[in-house]
Amino acid sequence: MALHLTNTLTRKKELFTPQNAQNVTFYTCGITPYDYAHIGNLRVMVVFDVLFRLLRQTYGESHVTYIRNFTDIDDKIIQRAHEMNQPPTDVAEKYIKVFHQNMQAMNCLDPTHEPRVSTSMQEIVEMVDALVASGYAYVAASGDVIYRTNRFPTFGQLVNRKLAEQQSGARVEVDSEKESAHDFVLWKANAKSATKMEQAFIPAKYGAKHFSAAGRPGWHIECSAMSKQLAGATLDIHAGGEDLQFPHHSCEIAQSEALSHKPLANYWLHNSFITVGGQKMSKSLGNFTTIPQALEQFPPMALRYWLLQTHYRKPVDFSPDAVKAAAKPAARLQKAIAAAQAMATAKGTPTEAFIAALNDDLNTSKALAELNKAAAELSAESAAEFLAMADVLGINAT
Repeated sequence: MALHLTNTLTRKKELFTPQNAQNVTFYTCGITPYDYAHIGNLRVMVVFDVLFRLLRQTYGESHVTYIRNFTDIDDKIIQRAHEMNQPPTDVAEKYIKVFHQNMQAMNCLDPTHEPRVSTSMQEIVEMVDALVASGYAYVAASGDVIYRTNRFPTFGQLVNRKLAEQQSGARVEVDSEKESAHDFVLWKANAKSATKMEQAFIPAKYGAKHFSAAGRPGWHIECSAMSKQLAGATLDIHAGGEDLQFPHHSCEIAQSEALSHKPLANYWLHNSFITVGGQKMSKSLGNFTTIPQALEQFPPMALRYWLLQTHYRKPVDFSPDAVKAAAKPAARLQKAIAAAQAMATAKGTPTEAFIAALNDDLNTSKALAELNKAAAELSAESAAEFLAMADVLGINAT
């Protein structure tokens, strides 16, 4: 069975056909490093790490380009910098370092590229300037640059919303400078900021001709600029948590496609939430567990196993008991992996049944069942095959 994925844009399970099998392109929205990432973020990283591994298994390790960004310029970082009495850059670096340590502990592969807003300013400014020049954006009196949503009639198609049905908000405050409440900010003028702490950039330094106010990028523009820079106009896959469908990913589509007149991505994938007692886990609700806290309480492979037991498009409820229950089969697999490593004499390939499970819209729960079956039947002849399966799921012996 060839790989099939559920495309959020079409709401259908579709055969995955890359534009170029020699360079499959895949983008996942990363974290805003103003604090420790929580296990809701961890689900995104683990789920799409498995997809990255599966694509590498299918097309070859050198033929998959995986991009995951850091939003290292953001109002939340500036606020935390005030609280910590540190430069915003130091705050971002602190939490990026911890995040990398967490990903290593969780056995998540490094992406091919990890761009940052701070090092992508040229591309961001060029895109904002082009949107103003083309009439898709306008410069407000304050210096803000704002996207004109009525110029993009299909705005909101990712969530099947018509423009008239949408609500504003989500990191972008409604203000009187907007032509429409649905419009969103591409460039935040420093004149309107509560602080002038370092994160003010001069557009003219990057060649801008159509806007000039010192400031910083809005939230959405960064991913459009980074994906274009590293993967061209159209990605094969764009992924993230389901909370990003609107407004973030919808805004990305509007920005990118207004200039390229091509799809931003051919396949959109979104994982469902982690919940606590049936309620979405989030920092705003205060019901979250950070990744460092989780790693202090549970073995990394127990967390990974717990996350992969549930299909990525279904919510998974967090409780200590649930992770502790997952720790037992995870430990059995780790013991089997160590035994297989001692027996294997060559590199193997996963079984057809195992790959078929993952090719069916990344059915990790079924793939785990196949892995557990292989562990129970482990022999010198099957050791390499078993190790190859464990590797695709990112489960290791340590």
